[in-house]
Parts: sequence; C-alpha cells; structure tokens
Amino acid sequence: MSRTLFSGFAAGVLAIAAAVAPAEAWEPKKPINVVVGFAPGGGTDIIARTVTSAAQPFFPVPLVIVNRAGASGTIAAEYVRNAPPDGYTLLVAGGSESTSVGNHQNLPYDIRTDFTSIIQFNRQRTLLAVKGDAPFKTLQDFVTEVKANPGKYTYGSSGAGGIYHSALLVFTKSAGLDMKHVPYKGGAPAMAALLGGHIDATALSPDEGKAMLDSGQVRALATFSDARYPALPDVPTLQEQGYDIYLENMKGLVGPKGMDPEIAAYLHDNFKKALETDTFKTLAEKANIELQYRDGPGFQQAMTDMYNAIGKAVKQ
Repeated sequence: MSRTLFSGFAAGVLAIAAAVAPAEAWEPKKPINVVVGFAPGGGTDIIARTVTSAAQPFFPVPLVIVNRAGASGTIAAEYVRNAPPDGYTLLVAGGSESTSVGNHQNLPYDIRTDFTSIIQFNRQRTLLAVKGDAPFKTLQDFVTEVKANPGKYTYGSSGAGGIYHSALLVFTKSAGLDMKHVPYKGGAPAMAALLGGHIDATALSPDEGKAMLDSGQVRALATFSDARYPALPDVPTLQEQGYDIYLENMKGLVGPKGMDPEIAAYLHDNFKKALETDTFKTLAEKANIELQYRDGPGFQQAMTDMYNAIGKAVKQ
C-alpha cells in the first residue's frame, strides 16, 4: 500500500469513526446553584437542602443552595428565568412563584412557557394551623369565634399572593370570615409570628411545622388536601368539614427556557438517582417530606393544572 493511499485510508477511517462516535455527554464543570425563593428554614428550603444533600454524590461539582427570598419566590424565579440555560442555575419551583402569584398580579415571567422543567420530587400538604394554646380546638371553634369578631383576627402567610395566601384567602372567603392578611418573607418567619402571638393562624407544610406539631406548640385544624395526611391521621380535610377546597403544593427543579435536552436529561437522571437512595428516603422520612416523582413534562403539566385550579378558586 503506497504511503499516499495509506494516508487517505487512515483519514477515511478517522472520519468514519468521528461520524459514528457518540457525542460526548454533558457533565458540569463548575458548581451548580440551586436557587430557593424563600428564607432559610422554611419548607422549600428544607426540601431543597434534603434533595441536594442526597444528590451530591452523583455530581462531580458542588450543589450550592442560594436563598433569594422575597415577593413569594418571584424574585428568585425571575433571576433564574434571566440566567443562561447552561445547567448551572436551577430554581426550586412548583409552589407560590409557579402556581399562585400569577393569579394575583402580573409577573415578568410565565411558569408555563418561560422555563425548562427537569424533575418533581415531592408533594407538599398544606395545613391550617393555630398556636397550640389557642382556644380553638376544632375548625368549627375557629370559624365560630372569628365570625363573631369580624376584623379582629389575622392570618399570616409566606408572602402576598403566595400559595399559602391563596389557600387561606379561598378558605376565609368560603367560610365567610373577615380576617386581615399579614405577609412574611417565607414560612419560617410566618411560623415565628404565630408562635410569638403576632398572628392568629397560618398555613404550613408538615415538614416545616413537624417539630412544633409534635411538641404541641402548633395545632393543625384541617388539611387542604383531598385526603388525610397519613402522618397526621387525626387532622380532617376541609372537604370533610364542609368546604369544597383542594389545594396542594409541590416541589421540583426547573431551569431557564431553552436548556439543551442533553443537559436537562443529565440533571434529571442524577437527581432521580438521588430520590431512589436509602439516604434520601431516610432524610425525607425524618423531615416529613412526602415523595412524589414526575419527569420534566409531567412536572410542567402538574404546575399548569394547579395554576389553573388556584386561579379559578381565587376568582370565585
């Protein structure tokens, strides 16, 4: 074989090999920021830290929690929406910033069209709660007392327009209660206000209120879900108590719109591996986090459905 012919043959082999070789899989080369739109210590923050802790062994770079609290999570959502879709900036989504606030005010983004959904990792029940030493033993006690004193009682939430604000707004409208709303920058500050006696009621998730519920500092009067929460079997649903209300929170990850499918798949697959570990299941059980997995399209559809349901309830 002449040298010229061999060189041409070798070049051809290399060209063919390059053509049939799979593209190099995407892998992160720098820390991935997981943005939380609420203050540390709240339900969203607890879930984010639990998931990233279990997922860290599956990533070659640090997973960094970044708290950008305010405006019911919409500040963080807008920040992520404007970030490059390169896989290094993700939002813990599915709650207020995704399904609720847009039903109260105009936002600079639309959760239904401006993000790339990656994975859902839990469902989050919502409880109507009062302070443990409050005179209200049941929901009916609460309704009777508040109705007799219009304008006297207050309820706090994790932010104006947030999912807990929507939940309590829909309930008070349905029950015919005249209460003042006091917004806070997250579930943890709202809980602190309840324990301090600054507000009379709030909505919370079992994970953020577990310790106070267990100790009796906080009493749950009802759940907004369509069935009782197995870990709190004595807490009836609102539907059982005569109110046709169903509302649930959820959490997962989204990134900016236009993310390469290969990047989204890498993130989905590695976070899903984390959800299947005993480490995550143990941490989730301790934190009262209820696992619910959906892939990216499924998570997107669930957020859209809840957004529409909350909008319908708020406008009634």
